[in-house]
Amino acid sequence: MELKRGDAAGLAEIRGQLLDVYAEIYADRIEEEFHSVARFDERLGWNAEVPGFAAVVGYLNKAPVGYAFGCSLQNGTRWWNGLRTPVLDGATTEDGHRTFALSELMVVSEMRGTGAAKAIHDELLRDRPEERVTLLVEREHPRVRSLYESWGYTWFGEVLPFTDSPLYDALLLPTPPQ
Repeated sequence: MELKRGDAAGLAEIRGQLLDVYAEIYADRIEEEFHSVARFDERLGWNAEVPGFAAVVGYLNKAPVGYAFGCSLQNGTRWWNGLRTPVLDGATTEDGHRTFALSELMVVSEMRGTGAAKAIHDELLRDRPEERVTLLVEREHPRVRSLYESWGYTWFGEVLPFTDSPLYDALLLPTPPQ
C-alpha cells in the first residue's frame, strides 16, 4: 500500500476519492441524514478550515483503499460539545497545540485486518507536534473501540456531538515525545 500525505491546500485533489470511499463504507447507512455523503462532506470541509489539518490516503494499485484526516483543536473548539461525562477542570481546554482530533479513519472492507488502518493512522500522526490525540468511536462498535485501545488509546468520556448523531466514546492517546 502506498501512503500519501496531504493538507488543506491539496484537499481539492483528493476530496472526490474521500467521498467515494466514505460512500462505499457507509453504503448501508447512507440514507440516514447524519451519515449522508453531503453531511460527511460538510464535516470534512469544517476540518480542512482548521489549522493543522492533515490527511493520509492509502492506495493499492493506484486506487484509494482508506484514509484518515484530522486537525488541531483550537481555543473554543466545538469538539467537546456534547461531552456527557464529568472530567477534571481543564481536561477539554484547547489552545491549538494540545490536541490533534483524528476525525476519520476508515478502510474498505477488503483491507480490514491487513494492518492498513494502523499504517494510515501512524503515518497521519507521525511528527505531530500536539501532546495528545483524540478520536470518537460509535458506542455501538465495541470491536472498533477495542482495536483503538490495543493501539494505546484510553477512554475519556461519552459524547453526543450533534443532536442527530450516534452516541460516541471519546478516546485519548498521548503522542510520543519528539
